[in-house]
Amino acid sequence: LSFIASAFIISGIGGRASASDRETTKAAIAKVIHDSICWALTKDRALQESTMAHDDDLFIFWTNSETTVAGWNQYVKLFDIWMDPRFKATLTEVRDLRINISRSGDVAWYSALLDDVGEWDGKPTGARNIRWTGVLEKRDGKWVVVQMHGSLATDQMIKQAYR
Repeated sequence: LSFIASAFIISGIGGRASASDRETTKAAIAKVIHDSICWALTKDRALQESTMAHDDDLFIFWTNSETTVAGWNQYVKLFDIWMDPRFKATLTEVRDLRINISRSGDVAWYSALLDDVGEWDGKPTGARNIRWTGVLEKRDGKWVVVQMHGSLATDQMIKQAYR
């Protein structure tokens, strides 16, 4: 988990948590964030499922209009694509991860840059430098993603289109 030490920027947790407790909590959150996307490299579905809220609170906007997800029942249908042998994740890298935790200690939000690249039937898919944000909630002692958003900077897309 060396990415954790180099990736996230320290921010405050309210309450009386010690610095050590804050670091332990942030490391646990960073692992959930990482696992929520990097699971695809090994297609460890159980790992990915363990990172997400399994109810109607789950909401995702991704980098195109066809990847809006509202609720676990809609989300779980995406596994048909991800587990298909024609899909192969080839690179998933999380950079500049920033984690903040609410004063109550049961909600966290993050931002990062993400390279999420793969292949579908041998053809490239995905993107680099996705601006990735999300919200996690601590439920029954476990952190889970309840909201996620990925976007591409339009100025960078325009530069690439005219190369």
